[in-house]
Amino acid sequence: MARRIHFAASTAPAAVAAYAVLTEAHGQAALDGADVVVALGGDGFMLQTLHEVQPTGLAVYGMNCGTIGFLMNTYGTDALDARLAVAEEAVIHPLAMRAETTDGGVVKALAINEVSLLRAGPQAAKLRISVDGKVRMAELVCDGALVATPAGSTAYNYSAHGPILPIGADVLTLTAMAAFRPRRWRGALLAASAVVRFDVLEPEKRPVRADCDSRAVPGVLSVEVRSEPGVAHRILFDPGHGLEERLLNEQFA
Repeated sequence: MARRIHFAASTAPAAVAAYAVLTEAHGQAALDGADVVVALGGDGFMLQTLHEVQPTGLAVYGMNCGTIGFLMNTYGTDALDARLAVAEEAVIHPLAMRAETTDGGVVKALAINEVSLLRAGPQAAKLRISVDGKVRMAELVCDGALVATPAGSTAYNYSAHGPILPIGADVLTLTAMAAFRPRRWRGALLAASAVVRFDVLEPEKRPVRADCDSRAVPGVLSVEVRSEPGVAHRILFDPGHGLEERLLNEQFA
């Protein structure tokens, strides 16, 4: 029996064209009546789709129609039902961010890849870092810092020279961007249960914004980050091309 598929596509021309071809061949199931979601685009669109679909509990199978496709499978119109039937599932849990802003607001959001703090002005940011309520670094002068999940460790974290984490690792990585003091601080590995707090020092002189996946929060005073095991995202991959294999390939490329 053919699966009822809900297709979602980014606005990229290749994704729009793929959407037309695949919905013509397979139809378009309503999200609340689908068995699986197929996302057409790049990694950014995949993250967006995972956030949107998560309340339904459906798994998402991505096909790359964008520029970056770490979370995506190779695009192809042939034998989609067969590919879905043998796809391997990975379950990942996001980070929960709570940010307090200079205007007195509080912003809460979830991040599949990472929560990052970035300087928003010409001067370096000054951050105080606490882990589980204990100050671990009284002052980090840097362009920014981030906390990444294993699934997100090959994204911004890896570009900032942070470690790649095995997908099953029960740890998070805390990585600095362009650390000035302490000079070239290499970051830390933390238990997945850790609660990380960043306090922005001199927020008016050295403004900082927080990014939670694609959501930007300007003018933060403090940001608290923790794992959210109560939320699960289900991702499907072609056999032999799952997250664990992709993480290993990145390290031996």
